[in-house]
Amino acid sequence: MKAYVFPGQGSQFSGMGKDLYESSAQAKDLFEQANEILGFRITDIMFTGTDEELKQTKVTQPAIFLHSVVKALTMPSFDGQMVAGHSLGEFSALVAAGALSFADGLRLVYQRAMAMQEACEAVPSTMAAVLGLADEKVEEVCAAITEEIVVPANYNCPGQLVISGSKVGIDLACVKMKEAGAKRALPLPVGGAFHSPLMEPARVKLAAAIEATNFSAPVCPIYQNVNAQPSTDVATIKANLVAQLTAPVRWTQSVQNMVADGATEFVECGPGKVLQGLVQKIAKEVQVASV
Repeated sequence: MKAYVFPGQGSQFSGMGKDLYESSAQAKDLFEQANEILGFRITDIMFTGTDEELKQTKVTQPAIFLHSVVKALTMPSFDGQMVAGHSLGEFSALVAAGALSFADGLRLVYQRAMAMQEACEAVPSTMAAVLGLADEKVEEVCAAITEEIVVPANYNCPGQLVISGSKVGIDLACVKMKEAGAKRALPLPVGGAFHSPLMEPARVKLAAAIEATNFSAPVCPIYQNVNAQPSTDVATIKANLVAQLTAPVRWTQSVQNMVADGATEFVECGPGKVLQGLVQKIAKEVQVASV
């Protein structure tokens, strides 16, 4: 069985999508629609912008979404039997699987980006990667820090977990992770504490936007970040999308569950190869590829 997976923030690069724009009339049309919806020419930044310009929150999330979704929508046929997306990639997966229209997906991603940016500016917060420590140990260290917010945020693959929280909390956690035996615990260059309780203001805003958007049942199950379980039920999908902002991304568990349910081939749809690497670390026996 074939599973399509869609990347999240951090996969962007200058020049992304330019080949698609130039080689496909359908892709060009979708990119131009996006420029119109967003009210600025995001294609100019995607194709020729600097890394600094691409890192702006209002650009990064819609740019990665666009690259992934345009690739998916310009395929001769979408033949995935299951889909999943890492954080932001969950929106790309839903459009590819027919649960959201292209325009609605883009609007939601843009609203999500702006709401997250506001939440980041409200409290000094960040994230850190913890390498070489068992998930249970990372959870234990986070739980022991009670005076600051520090939580597991991204279960990327065994031995690689990203934590999220206040700047003071993350600095403290990095020291304690190393004391507990982590190979490395290093703060990441991100705007704030994604997938933590500090994103609550953004979750409230996104909940209203999602509620006002029309969703359809996807053509195949989507394994969602919040619980790593497959879903085709619209109400469940919407609730999980909202919860995702303040809850951890259970990527390891999602891939394990997809494999248990019959996935033998994972195809990454979007910029970069981050997910292929993670999938191979989680399930060595499966095939990985990109489109």
